[in-house]
Amino acid sequence: MTTNTILLLLLSLVIAGGVSYFQYFFKAKNKSNVIWFLAFLRFLAIYGLLVLLINPIITKNSLEITKTPLAIAVDNSSSITALKSDKKVEELYNKLVSNPALKEKFEIQSYQFDADFKPSDKFDFKGKQTNLDEVAKNLKSINKNLIFPTVIITDGNQTTGKDYVYRFDPANKVYPLVVGDTTTFLDLKINQLNVNKYAFHKNKFPVEVFLQYAGDKTVNADFTIAQGNLIIAKEKVSFSPSKKTATLNLLLPADKVGLQIFKASISSNSKEKNSYNNTKNFAVEIIDQKSTIAIVSSINHPDIAALKRSIEVNAQRKVILVKPSDINQLQDVSVLVLYQPTATFKAIFDNNKLAGTNMFVITGTNTDFNFLNQQQNNLVFKMSGQREDYLSEFQSQFNLFAIDNIGFENFPPLQNLFGTITTNGNVSVLLSSKIRNVATNAPLLAFAENQGKRTAFLLGENSWKWRLQSHIDNQSFEKYDVFIDKIIQYLASTTSRKSLVVTHESFYNSGEAIEINAQYFNKNYEFDEKARLTITVTNAETKQTKNYDLLKGNNSFSVNLDGLSTGKYNFIVKELNTNTSYSSHFEILDFDIEKQFVNPDVLKLKQLALQTNGKAFFENQADDLIQQLLENKEYKSIEKNVSTKTPLIDWVWLLVLIALLLTTEWFVRKYNGLL
Repeated sequence: MTTNTILLLLLSLVIAGGVSYFQYFFKAKNKSNVIWFLAFLRFLAIYGLLVLLINPIITKNSLEITKTPLAIAVDNSSSITALKSDKKVEELYNKLVSNPALKEKFEIQSYQFDADFKPSDKFDFKGKQTNLDEVAKNLKSINKNLIFPTVIITDGNQTTGKDYVYRFDPANKVYPLVVGDTTTFLDLKINQLNVNKYAFHKNKFPVEVFLQYAGDKTVNADFTIAQGNLIIAKEKVSFSPSKKTATLNLLLPADKVGLQIFKASISSNSKEKNSYNNTKNFAVEIIDQKSTIAIVSSINHPDIAALKRSIEVNAQRKVILVKPSDINQLQDVSVLVLYQPTATFKAIFDNNKLAGTNMFVITGTNTDFNFLNQQQNNLVFKMSGQREDYLSEFQSQFNLFAIDNIGFENFPPLQNLFGTITTNGNVSVLLSSKIRNVATNAPLLAFAENQGKRTAFLLGENSWKWRLQSHIDNQSFEKYDVFIDKIIQYLASTTSRKSLVVTHESFYNSGEAIEINAQYFNKNYEFDEKARLTITVTNAETKQTKNYDLLKGNNSFSVNLDGLSTGKYNFIVKELNTNTSYSSHFEILDFDIEKQFVNPDVLKLKQLALQTNGKAFFENQADDLIQQLLENKEYKSIEKNVSTKTPLIDWVWLLVLIALLLTTEWFVRKYNGLL
């Protein structure tokens, strides 16, 4: 408090005293006790008001002790229960948090982690995944810019997330407290199984299997893949102390269409502690997508050979070459490729008006454009007899199907007759044309859809040069062939645009996220944010039904169905305003990744401790861990002098006191007849 403030307070005493004296004692004949009491009340009230006007600053000093945080993160995943260490983990946790010396030195922070990370001092060990990376990421954020130790009570077996060894801050020591039996048991394990989710009917699909062995003797094992009771593949595998892994590559037949469930198993004559990790279920969707593509042309051109090669890269496509007069060969084709049509193609067009086969029209210098104008109305051609070279420009807003720019702007020009080309109706342009870098605003590659019938237009010949240029740029034909395959795939599909589009997998592994996404479009095929989507999920065996609302996200609606048990499920997604619906099914396969382990991952936890200059301890070394934390002189409490300055005007109770004094004075005067 400054000298000026003190002088003002003293002056306030004099003023308050003077006013009270003047009002109650100056020329007063009666100086009873009541008068003295009233003068005292008036003195206090006036002095309080003057003090508020002066508003002195009250400074309060206090000592504050800040302890170093001690983060204790407990593994709450089901692998702790599988290793029969759940009671031990709780015992170790309670021993740490109840230690008086640790509580005196540290601010103890308790957390649990499985797939997620959160503060907790209660554990149920039911987590379906283990993500130690979440521990590292969250602790960096919670204790930002602090030096603190971390104790992790875990088996170290991570099932999801990034490698945790190098994710923790090297400046902060990590002390893993390893739980679980570290004794090496004989164990055969299917470590990983790689297979495509889809395969084509009557083909063979590859399966890659990684097997792992733990033990100290030579073991011979049998690996099998079965479908139901039928064994469809079998291999013998040998392991030894020097050979602890094996990789198998098998080809399985895709004999049946639809979702096919398989079971991979490895077994031996030796008894194992954990046999759950000896089997793994997987599923493959077998698709029957064989299609015949007819290229119709009355001339010979390198484009035809290049197009045939690109289409037949996909084993599910077969290309036939047809003359315009061979209508009988076109009965079972999926797509008609009409190369430079002329009047000789009239029978083809007339026949296709009834057949309704989707078409890919390629024009060039030999095309009869007047005839083409008569046979379709998607594009209107006004062409001269002069030839012109057209470069391409990729249109990124194209959205009929997913396509990447494979370097179209660098491709050689296509040759066509010079003229104007205008679109009519529902036409989407993937490539527009340029003449010597001057945009023509005309299409070069366009797609049209009318009444469910799809047509593609490539307006120029010499596309064989595109395929060669793509090979020069990428040392492979792959990108160009995928580009052609997507065009054929779009034309081979007879499915028109739907207002309700639902995305989901045919099968899920138990324990992983089960998410179904949906989009609802209005009549203009614009995403409708006001749609109300629900999903009804029914267990095919028990007939138990559950209903959920789909929540709107970024241009889609989604629902998370975690918690469903293994089995087959049917579901219906419905838009409530229009009653539009979509129905399908999926299956949840029995696979608990947390039951795959027989030992803690001691090696990784020691690497983590070494990376952060900490130390790994085993479950019988908890006392050693406590001793090390207490003896470490890096972690000291910080004593701070906290100075708090409060202006007197913030003291609400002083205003209340002044009001109370004035009120009391009034009542006393009233009672004694002095008003």
